[in-house]
Amino acid sequence: MNILILILRVVFGLFFAYAGFVHFRKPKFFNGFIPDFLPKLAVNYVFGFIEFILGIGLFFNQTSKNSALGIFILMLLFLPIHIWDLTKKRPAIGSKKLAIIRIPLQFLLMYCAYLIYKLPS
Repeated sequence: MNILILILRVVFGLFFAYAGFVHFRKPKFFNGFIPDFLPKLAVNYVFGFIEFILGIGLFFNQTSKNSALGIFILMLLFLPIHIWDLTKKRPAIGSKKLAIIRIPLQFLLMYCAYLIYKLPS
């Protein structure tokens, strides 16, 4: 098994499983990221569940490729929300500096998910 991919799978698995868990533990934190016309609590729980399941899926050889693809798609879907957050007077992430940093970080996360998906495990 490629050691880089194994490390990425473990790190991403822990990161996304934890992020999904936080959606349930502190749902109000995510309210600022969810547009007002959507049901905030429902959207938060749905995406928290998806993040948690995709994170756990990275730990298993049978599901790691599909989970990595799912994470890539999820990060692609979240990108417009992060750009929108950057345009707000007070970003939900806390500061303009963090909102700016998060955009290239999103691309890095997408690239890592792509590597997990594409490279042999």
